[in-house]
Amino acid sequence: MSENVEAVRAGVVTRYGELAKAAQAGKQVIDCEPQEFTDGCFGAAGYDDTTGLPDGALRASLGCGNPVAVADLQPGETVLDLGSGGGIDVLLSARRVGPTGKAYGLDATPEMIELARANATEAGATNVEFLHGHIEDIPLPDGSVDVVISNCVINLSADKPRVLAEAFRVLKPGGRLGVSDVIADDGLDPAQRAEAEHLVGCSVGTLTEAEYRALLAEAGFTTYTITRTHAANGGLHSAIVHASKPSAPPGVHPPHAGG
Repeated sequence: MSENVEAVRAGVVTRYGELAKAAQAGKQVIDCEPQEFTDGCFGAAGYDDTTGLPDGALRASLGCGNPVAVADLQPGETVLDLGSGGGIDVLLSARRVGPTGKAYGLDATPEMIELARANATEAGATNVEFLHGHIEDIPLPDGSVDVVISNCVINLSADKPRVLAEAFRVLKPGGRLGVSDVIADDGLDPAQRAEAEHLVGCSVGTLTEAEYRALLAEAGFTTYTITRTHAANGGLHSAIVHASKPSAPPGVHPPHAGG
């Protein structure tokens, strides 16, 4: 792994560790400029119903949407949240998949894992598990989850192709990806784009819609849609990214019903 990726990882872990400590201290944490936060595009404001969730999970909500609402989770499914933070999306997912399902959260920041586990205990959630690791190297076997979600975290990776390839790997055949993220318009002035990314907390840079589509295809996803949800700042937008893994490998046809 390149030194650049390692340096970015270290910086993200340090920054989010401080935010987790602030949430544990009872503070509302914000990872973007206050105007973006109060406009309702980021944080817990993006959720329709947070009834019954621990205050710690709400304070540490740093997303840019509500991927759980669009992931079409079904009872009994296994779901993985990449960059789970304080655990809000994992806890909401756990409700949807029910006691026969499982919700994993993966985060690189030890303080966030600690916070999320405390929030799960407070919520009485027994079908959740929080894993310490990197979204570029998911510590789960091939084909082990039905759905991968993520909330404004892929933009924080310095190796976005690897993240999407790893998501594809751990999905079962026919599995689904449902991601909230921030995307950029094509053709933005580089300096203005960097400033806009700084304002909304995307310190490592965003992808354009075309770049996202290209990386999804490169990872192996065969169907994907990108739907813009809110205009952010300076040509940036929060968006929902849907993608599906083929139900069978290329060139392999599933058996006909009845054998």
